[in-house]
Amino acid sequence: MEEKLDELVETLKGKLGDRLLSVILYGSAAAGDYHGGYSDLNVLCVLSRLGLAELGLCEPALRWWKQSGNPAPLLMTLQEVKQSADCFPIEFEDMIERRKVLFGVDAIAGIEVRRIYYRAQLEHQLRSHLFRLRRMAAGVLNDRKALLKLMLDSVSTFLVLLRHAMMLSGVRVANRKRDVARKLSELGAEPRPFETLLDVREGNMAADGVDVAALFAAYLDQIEGLVRVVNELGEN
Repeated sequence: MEEKLDELVETLKGKLGDRLLSVILYGSAAAGDYHGGYSDLNVLCVLSRLGLAELGLCEPALRWWKQSGNPAPLLMTLQEVKQSADCFPIEFEDMIERRKVLFGVDAIAGIEVRRIYYRAQLEHQLRSHLFRLRRMAAGVLNDRKALLKLMLDSVSTFLVLLRHAMMLSGVRVANRKRDVARKLSELGAEPRPFETLLDVREGNMAADGVDVAALFAAYLDQIEGLVRVVNELGEN
C-alpha cells in the first residue's frame, strides 16, 4: 500500500510541479483499517488550477492507479475544497475524521460539515445501497457462493455509513470496521451478521461453515432497521 501511494505521489509531483498543492489519503486506509481486495485507497488530489492541461498531465498516473484496482482519485481545486462540504458531507466528514496528508498542505483543515446536509446524504446513501443489495440478491438467492460474495462486497460500505450514523447519534466509535460492528447495539441493531462477514473476509472463519441464507436474512433485517434509525434522526 505504501509503495503504491508513494509512486502515485511522486508521479503526480513530477507531472504537475507546483500546480499540485496536496495529496491526501482518507477513509479506512488512513485509519489503518486496510484489507487488500476489500478495501479501497481513497485519495484526494488538490491542485491550484484544474483545466484540460492538468487533466492531461494527470492521465497516465491515474490510468495506472485505476488499473491497479483503486478508485480514481478525487481531483479538486483548493477553492472547490472550501466550497463543496455541503454537497458531499459524508465524504468531507470522512476526510475530517480520517486522513493522512501524503504531500503538501492539509487542505481539509478548518472545513466544517453542517448536520442537516450530513444526515440527509447519509440516509440517501444507506437507502441507495439497501435497494441495490435487494436488487442484486434477487438474482442470486439460490446461488450460495454469489450471495455470500454480495454480502462480503457490501459490508465494508455499510459499516462506513453506519459509523457516520453513530457519529450523528452521538455514539463514540473508533475508526476500524470491527469496532463499528461491535457498537451497532447502541443503535438498536444486532452486530453478529456484520461480525460474521468480517470474520469470513479476514480469514477468521471458513466460508463453508456459514449458513448463507440465514446470514443474508439477518443482515438484510439489521440494515433495514438501521435505515429507519437514520430516518428518525431527521425528526429530532
